[in-house]
Amino acid sequence: MRCCTEVSILKGKIEYIDDCEEALVKSKLGLRYFSKEGSARKALVEGFEKQQIYIAVDCNNNCLGFIWYIFDGIFHSFPYLHIIAVKEESRSHGIGKKLLKFFEDTCFKECSKVFLVVADFNPDAKRLYEKIGYTEVGAVPSLYREGITEHMMMKLREKKTNLIGQFPIKHDNKMSEPVLYENMKIYIYSFNDSASSIT
Repeated sequence: MRCCTEVSILKGKIEYIDDCEEALVKSKLGLRYFSKEGSARKALVEGFEKQQIYIAVDCNNNCLGFIWYIFDGIFHSFPYLHIIAVKEESRSHGIGKKLLKFFEDTCFKECSKVFLVVADFNPDAKRLYEKIGYTEVGAVPSLYREGITEHMMMKLREKKTNLIGQFPIKHDNKMSEPVLYENMKIYIYSFNDSASSIT
């Protein structure tokens, strides 16, 4: 029994390979693509060696799931989410969403787009990705297995909001009333028809 609900995402260590293998082989993806004994473990060893795997752990450092992404995995330019898997007993507790958020938050610091593929046998996952902003940009029949189509999904980084011009400004050389924006007070000044802001 876990002592808390806090989840941390850590750089993957090979000592977690048993838990990662269990999470993968018992997933929809694993049942289709890693049914051969030892194939999941062999793939995971590669991911750990390349330092591309990150682990979700609880407060006791028990593995809950993992994400494997390749930073320049698409066209040698954009991040590609290769595998995400959560252990059976940890599913439906938001672990997958936390791992996905970690992937996006990390990659969007440097990249404008992220990519993943989702198989046609997993329509629930495809709908989830679409709901959180991924768009299908292509489909590749028989990419990994004959008869299975992979849908390529892309998500764009959200554009930053420019505060200047977002609020009405009176050109009378006076400070506006404070505007609450994402827990910050923004004061708008105007001087000779130009605006500046102080937080």
